[in-house]
Amino acid sequence: MLMRTDPFRDMDRLFEQLTGTAGRPAVMHVDAERDGDWFNVYFDLPGVDPDSIELTVERNVLQVQAQRQRTQKDGVETVIAERPMGVFSRQLFVADTLDTDKLEATYDNGVLTLHIPMSEKAKPRKISIGTAGDGPKQIKG
Repeated sequence: MLMRTDPFRDMDRLFEQLTGTAGRPAVMHVDAERDGDWFNVYFDLPGVDPDSIELTVERNVLQVQAQRQRTQKDGVETVIAERPMGVFSRQLFVADTLDTDKLEATYDNGVLTLHIPMSEKAKPRKISIGTAGDGPKQIKG
């Protein structure tokens, strides 16, 4: 039999089981990296049904929301229930230098991966410089 050793953790888990995370969505852990002209963002969402994942971008705010529910089985007594259940949510502020219109998302092995390219205007570009021999140019307006 498994023994419980931390009464405070048990109280926290019991409160979470009774109230769920709807009132205060649980935070999902995230890693981000830059790979050349791409940003990759990884969200840990183990055990989440891919159909419950919502990904939205509004202006410069990217929001990920997902839900994980515990399955109840008749005649089965839960001895330990430490894995968080309910709603998970995370917001990230995305710089103007990223092109969220071309964002790609995949979910594999409990990890939601976002690939976000840099926008064309943010990429380094070469500026041509005219010489004095070109003469003055008139701008018609």
